[in-house]
Amino acid sequence: MSARLDLGGGRAIVLERGDITRTDADAIVNAANSQLARGGGVCGAIHAAGGPEIADACREWVREHGAVPTGGAALTTGGRLPDRFVIHAVGPVWHGGRSGEPEALAAAYRNSLALAESQRLTTIAFPSISTGIFGYPVELAAPTALEAIARGVLSGSTVLEARMVLFDEPTYEAYARALGRRADSDRTL
Repeated sequence: MSARLDLGGGRAIVLERGDITRTDADAIVNAANSQLARGGGVCGAIHAAGGPEIADACREWVREHGAVPTGGAALTTGGRLPDRFVIHAVGPVWHGGRSGEPEALAAAYRNSLALAESQRLTTIAFPSISTGIFGYPVELAAPTALEAIARGVLSGSTVLEARMVLFDEPTYEAYARALGRRADSDRTL
């Protein structure tokens, strides 16, 4: 199951339903906590599939730089994953939407893209950041994520393909609806 939005200039956003740890991209994004510690959900799956190299790199990153702020991102090895890098993005915890959550969520996607660009990467795969244990409603997160990704990719980034790899059907459907609305609004411009 997949959907695609062509952004022009050979750039696209692609939605896929699947397991992000099995995606072959230059980098995958981990929905991380500020200490880059192994957690549950997508974070636990990435750490399990990537092996101890990822946890070691995360500990070293935090030792050198400190905790990653909400909206920030950090780059480490991909360990045993098929991807060269893991970008650990710290999304916001949902507090009802009045504590800057949309801006922080958009920043997590933008900062991930900036790290990909710093390494001259052309493909990146994202999960739905903050919509698991952090409680951000998927219906609200999807348009924010897609808008941040589209703006980042269109800003002259080296990224040609940004994938949203979504684990379950309800999350995929929410992103597909948001992608459809974005495609419709692009056609009316």
